[in-house]
Amino acid sequence: MKFNLRVAFLTCARTADIMRLLPDAAMVAIQHDVRAHYGWAYASDVDSATGLRNACNSHPNGQTLGWTAEQREETLETIVQRLRNSQHIVLVGAAAEEDDLERDWSENTIFIAADGAVGACFDRVEVLCVVTDLDGGEHLDEAVRRQIPLIVHAHGDNRFRWNQCLTEWAEQGGTPLVLTHQTDERYPDMHNTGGFTDGDRAACLLAAVGVPFSRVQFIGYAVDHVGPWSGATDPVRKLDKLRWMERILNHLHQGWADRDGLAS
Repeated sequence: MKFNLRVAFLTCARTADIMRLLPDAAMVAIQHDVRAHYGWAYASDVDSATGLRNACNSHPNGQTLGWTAEQREETLETIVQRLRNSQHIVLVGAAAEEDDLERDWSENTIFIAADGAVGACFDRVEVLCVVTDLDGGEHLDEAVRRQIPLIVHAHGDNRFRWNQCLTEWAEQGGTPLVLTHQTDERYPDMHNTGGFTDGDRAACLLAAVGVPFSRVQFIGYAVDHVGPWSGATDPVRKLDKLRWMERILNHLHQGWADRDGLAS
């Protein structure tokens, strides 16, 4: 099935030399549905998003760390260019097994990891970036040590965590960042491409870039069990969240569940 432009059409635009990812209304609207389902406050998401953006933009060592608005946009542009030029993109989810990645990949294959799933990739494949709301624990710490770019997502429940991470990363010399959020607010240097979990937000990123899903392979995207690369979590609630992921991925591409081959 081809990428449904009507359901999930997102584009990249240039405004005042800043790249903007313009989300499809349905992909953002589902974030309101998620908040209503879990009883989360919109204001908390806004507060976290604004706080993360300000923390990076006003960091005293932001230029050295590569965290200024301009540097984050350069990181995003590099990621976007690589994605557009690749003929094969693999999204690695929390249920990935190490053997899934130990195969002969074509030369122009690109890998994006969902949070802690980057741990399955180390010393097996080169990861372009990690989509994360910072639950990835030691695997995310290792990604920072390896200078893998992070697409860091702010929401109402991770303000303490991103503040802690920025402090720790600054002490390590930083790592390239892109910032995302899940609100209706418009920030020139922070993006909402829609979606909810790290796994489906990785797919939403590809939609935002305009990558056809015929080029995309999903590995480790289970909806019936919690994967080994998930952070510490309540398994019942996690399974509920995975059902939201499934709903979002079905919007984007109904053939996503073909884990072992390219989506058709």
